[in-house]
Formats: sequence, structure tokens, C-alpha cells
Amino acid sequence: MASLEIHMPSADQFRKLFKLLMFGMVAALCSVLGLSAETGTRTVPDFAQGTALDRGYLGLYNLDFTGAQKDFSAWESQHPDDPMGPVSEAAGYLFSEFNRLGVLEAQFFENDTAFNARSKANPDAMMRVSFQAALDRSQALAHTRLTKDAKDRDALFALTLASGLQADYAALIEKRNVASLHFTKEASAWAQQLLAICDDCSDVLVATGFSKYIIGSMSAPVRWLLRMGGLPGDKRAGIADLQMTAQHGRYLAPFARVLLAIAYIRDKNKPRALELLTSLRAQFPDNTLFPREIVRLEASH
Repeated sequence: MASLEIHMPSADQFRKLFKLLMFGMVAALCSVLGLSAETGTRTVPDFAQGTALDRGYLGLYNLDFTGAQKDFSAWESQHPDDPMGPVSEAAGYLFSEFNRLGVLEAQFFENDTAFNARSKANPDAMMRVSFQAALDRSQALAHTRLTKDAKDRDALFALTLASGLQADYAALIEKRNVASLHFTKEASAWAQQLLAICDDCSDVLVATGFSKYIIGSMSAPVRWLLRMGGLPGDKRAGIADLQMTAQHGRYLAPFARVLLAIAYIRDKNKPRALELLTSLRAQFPDNTLFPREIVRLEASH
């Protein structure tokens, strides 16, 4: 970690690098919507007709955080040994806070100036306590399962998500950029372990896809430094990973479309971004973010 700080070309580039961690929602949701060993299935389920965990994720997509937490709690009661229950609860706390603070809208900002002009976050201290407690429970359960089976997919998903959530909180709320990079690398390591045993997990490609895209969009010196630090980037490969999830993912297909829309906005391809956002608005009508972004994009033509 220290070497990355010392050799970063300038303080401005250092800040720019970690500003891009606003896209850490990729890491945070790489498993929250991916779920269990069923990830390889290539049909999108009817969330409303699925398990309590499925309905919780539907709540997150529709920004119904209260309803999502009820469903996650129900899942935890039914499956007390499953680390996906508490880590999903933690995700619900964090994304509710993101929504309250306007972080979700910031995902669609097209340039650094707009992002940096946002209001300073005023985090909810009680939410922070609940968030960390849920993460601690999930990580303990996951490590217990891995001692019995080092290839437990649910445990690897949960640990990937836990590290991603911590990266998001550190970068987007606390603005602890170095800590966020540490958690991001940790999440990537868990994701790679999962990919090594699940070669048809299209959903998990969303975790690597947007990371590759963001790092691949940076200047050559910064890309080189990040590659040396274990964070490679390739813009085209990142888009390809996201498109694979969007086409073949089960639970993460809608989220991959969100990330592709963000990428298209930043690449000035607004027609494609509008196409994706319009389809998401139709699929998740209670999500107020999609229509707001559609209006903003249409007004900027």
C-alpha cells in the first residue's frame, strides 16, 4: 500500500484514482445480486416469486430498502448459517445511506468536476454500527464454512461482497481513499478465488468488468502503477465482461446494464445509455433514479 502512495505521480492523480472508487458499487454488488451456487443459471428469475432473499434484491433494485431489510431478516431467520443473509443486510444499510446522501445519482456524473462539487456526506452513526455488525456476522459465518470446504461458493461470494461494501463506505462516505483501495484489492482476490472454481459464473464478471473499464480509462502512468499493485485495467475487456453479464447473467444482468449505462454516459454515447435506462425503468418502475437520469440525459442533448 505504501509504495502506491509514494510513487503516485502527483497528488491530483492520486485523488483522481480514488475518486473513481465511486464506482465501487460494482464490488459491493458483485455478489449481493449474484447469490449462491445457482449463479451459472442463465435465466433471469421472477424476483417477486422467489425466495425471501430474491425479494430482498428486488427491493434494492426498486430502492425499497425497508422492504428489502424485512426480506433479508426473514432469510436470516430461515438460514442462520448462510453468510449471504447478514452481508445482504449490510448491503441494504449501505445503499439506503447512499440513496439518502445522493451517492447513487453521483454514479452517473460525466466528469470529475460534477462529482467533486457534491455536498459533503453526513453519515448516520447508527447505520454505521448496524452495517459493521452485519458485516462481522457474515464474515465469521463465511470463514467457518471455508474451513469445512475451501470451495464454498456462498462463502466466497459473501466475503467478496463484504470487502466491496467496506471499500464503498470508506471511499464514498468516509473518504478514506487508501483504506478503500485495500478493501477493493481484497474483494478482487476473493472474486478471483470464486472464478477459479466457477468458470460459467457470468454474474461475477460484473465485479471485474467495471474495474477493468475504470482503470483502463486512466492515464498510462497510473494504469502502470495500478497494474504493479495488482489492479490491472483494460477498457475494452471491461465492457466485454459487462456485456457478458448483461446478456447471460441471472441476478446481475440488470445491474450490469446500469454499469454499462454509466460507461456509455462517460464515453459520450448517450443514445445507448438512454436505451438501457429506458429498459431498466420499465423493469423496475419503483426506482426513481432511472427516470431522473433519463430526463437529465434527454435535456442535455
